[in-house]
Amino acid sequence: MMDIEQLMDKLGRSGVTVILKVDDERMAEGGEPWTLVMSGPGLGEQGFIRAESSSLNDCLEQGFARLRARPGDWEWLTEIQ
Repeated sequence: MMDIEQLMDKLGRSGVTVILKVDDERMAEGGEPWTLVMSGPGLGEQGFIRAESSSLNDCLEQGFARLRARPGDWEWLTEIQ
């Protein structure tokens, strides 16, 4: 498994800006506190990616699955599963 610093560094060098957020209010309400947003030139013309979930792992997997579906060299993202 890749550590978070390596992951963010590789995404940044690939032209992707990543924001990962945990929301205490949503957590207190039993909602989906984790949000992942990716944007930047590395995503091409299709714009940004947003994923929300009740767990960090699920949120990351949703977001990275969407990124792997985009054009480009995203096969390396399978390393973090």
